[in-house]
Amino acid sequence: MNRVEREPVILRAMDLIDDHIGSAPTLPVLTVSELNRMARRALESQLPLLWVEGEVSNFIRAASGHWYFSLKDAGAQVRCVMFRGRNQFAGFTPANGDHIELRALPSLYEARGEFQLGGESIRRAGAGRLFEAFLKLKAKLEAEGLFDPLNKRALPRFPRCIGIVTSPQAAALHDVLTALARRMPGLPVIIYPTPVQGAAAGAQIAAAIRGAGRRAECDVLLVCRGGGSLEDLWAFNDEAVARAIAASPMPVVSGVGHETDFTLADFAADLRAPTPTAAAELASPVRQDLLQQIGQLAHQLHHQFARRQHNDMQRLDYLARRLIHPAEQLRQQQLGLRQLAQRLGHSMRNQLAHEQLRMAQLSQRLVTPRHRIQHEQLNLNALQTRAQRAAQNQRQQRLSNLARLSSSLAHLNPEGVLARGYSIVQRQNGHVVHDAATLRTGDTLNIRFHRGQASSTVNSAQVDSPPTPEPK
Repeated sequence: MNRVEREPVILRAMDLIDDHIGSAPTLPVLTVSELNRMARRALESQLPLLWVEGEVSNFIRAASGHWYFSLKDAGAQVRCVMFRGRNQFAGFTPANGDHIELRALPSLYEARGEFQLGGESIRRAGAGRLFEAFLKLKAKLEAEGLFDPLNKRALPRFPRCIGIVTSPQAAALHDVLTALARRMPGLPVIIYPTPVQGAAAGAQIAAAIRGAGRRAECDVLLVCRGGGSLEDLWAFNDEAVARAIAASPMPVVSGVGHETDFTLADFAADLRAPTPTAAAELASPVRQDLLQQIGQLAHQLHHQFARRQHNDMQRLDYLARRLIHPAEQLRQQQLGLRQLAQRLGHSMRNQLAHEQLRMAQLSQRLVTPRHRIQHEQLNLNALQTRAQRAAQNQRQQRLSNLARLSSSLAHLNPEGVLARGYSIVQRQNGHVVHDAATLRTGDTLNIRFHRGQASSTVNSAQVDSPPTPEPK
């Protein structure tokens, strides 16, 4: 509904009130809903759509997607709402401490009669003072390695004592003690009281953390506070608090604010919990779970013991069945000894009979020395006859080979050739002349005959023509 359409409705309502005033002796009675509706329409008709500048605080994003937050400055604050149909076009999601400019329509939330701004659009106006200081200090400590994940320590699984740094009047302390009493009733708890809000709260929180470290009374330390705005939680953004947590000799769990709240204490702690109750749950085991585990282990131990006992009993029964009385064992050994004696006697008799038979066979094969000499003499005579025959045969064979070789040698002897009228022509150097073509007139030759030799001089040499090859 636009502004032009709203105004006639308001006028008619005011006319209706005037009519009642004029016609009735008393003022009309309105319900709260009617009054809030009239006030909303009057605001929306009289105040235009405008830009409002301020710092975001108590920002909540509902499950429906709507944004609910407060916009404040140094002197006042106003509640704001930005529905999902509008905030989905925003270029960013604001956070607590952001300095923004909101284009909104002033209105009234009828259900609670609260004045609020209905956001149409949003833009950044620069980071808020506190949030800007938070980012600068966080960057500084992070550069020093104060938030290094490698320095984080694991929480003890079964702490003997838990320390809590918080205000004794804080609701968070009640939540933590309730959670510890529910999970581990007998676990000792030591409270290190300190203010958790205010200008000097940061130094006092750091002093309480250092005091707990010096006293070394607990195994794990919880730093807790309930939810609140950025200003409410600012004490946990103090540099001294972050350094005290990082230097603590025991592991520290930070449970400050709600799940959406982040402080420097969260980054410096060994473990961050979304809420104080969650911090207590992270630091303490559940007694019922431990009792259940012990019960299960006891049941398993009993089952294993019973099973082992049954196995041993069965083994004992088995061994008892195998156990024999010493008298029975002696009787069995005597019986075995008699059997062995019988087998030994039978074996000795068989061996004796075998040796007697072997001796008789050897006796039959045994001959006198005379017979042996006669037998060897016959063998010697036979060998001598064979040797003589072999020597005679070998001599005849060699004589035959010698006659054959002599005949071959006679045919090859040059003297025999010379005896048949041939001669050998040699040069003075003793070389035999095979070809007349090698001779020259005047060469002196030596001619050898079968008997004697003579010297001659070459007057002429005639060379025979080579034979004419036959036609093919």
